[in-house]
This record gives sequence, C-alpha cells and structure tokens, in this order.
Amino acid sequence: MDWAGWALFGVVATAALTAAMITAQLVGLTRVDLPLILGTLVTEDPDRARVVGFVIHLLAGQGFALGYAAVFALLDRATWWIGALLGVVHVGIALTVLLPLLPGVHPRMASARAGPASTAVLEPPGLLALNYGVQTPVVTAAIHVLYGAVLGLLLQAR
Repeated sequence: MDWAGWALFGVVATAALTAAMITAQLVGLTRVDLPLILGTLVTEDPDRARVVGFVIHLLAGQGFALGYAAVFALLDRATWWIGALLGVVHVGIALTVLLPLLPGVHPRMASARAGPASTAVLEPPGLLALNYGVQTPVVTAAIHVLYGAVLGLLLQAR
C-alpha cells in the first residue's frame, strides 16, 4: 500500500469532500454545515467554529482515509469501485449512527426531546440528517461515494 499516498491523498480527498459539502450548502441543496457543527463542539463563536470544524473534519477524514487504505491493503488492491462501495458504508454509518447520536454529546445542539426552554443553538440532525433538508442524505451520499472513489483511484496497492 502507498502509505505516503494515504497521508497526502487523505487530506486532499477530505478537503474536497468538505468543500463539496460547503458548496452544496451555499447553493441551497442542504442546510447541513459540518464545519459549524464540529467546531461548535469546542467554541461558541460561529466564525471560529467553522475554522476549527474544518480542521476537525480534516483530521477525521484522515482517519477514515487510513481505514480505506487498510481495507485496500487487506484486499491487496485499490479501485475506484471498491472505494465507492466503502463510501456507501461510510455514509451509511455517518447518517444512521454518528449524526443521530451527536445531540447526546454536543453541548450546543438540541435533542429531539429538547423543549421550548432549550438554549441550544443547533438543531439536531435526525435520522439521515433529514432535519437539514430532504436532499441532505442524497447530497451527503453522493459526496462520500465520490470521496471513496477518488481514494480508490489515488491509492494504489503495492
């Protein structure tokens, strides 16, 4: 496995994924703002939160890229379609497990049980992140499949 490639291409793929999610938000395809969500874990200031959240997402994406690279190494091959399949698994876990659990640990996110007295500034994502718009799951899935396909193309098994 090209481990030096993982270090470089993991960052490149994650930056591209994050930029695509931000672009989708800016053009109105989704209301999810992942850098804001992640950054408000550590700071209340929304401008700082977006910067910190981008860094957190880059680090998390690097970790996921390591997982992809490990699977490619176990299979002794890296292809775009294997990467795309891993992207489907990745987004499936993110939308059905990770995001719905986030309100339980996020200090500034409301939960589905939060009443009108809640002081949380972020709404909970809900299952498949549907609270951020009906197109959110489709946009998120497409971007993660692309992330996996790009990693599969760039990471060549040795």
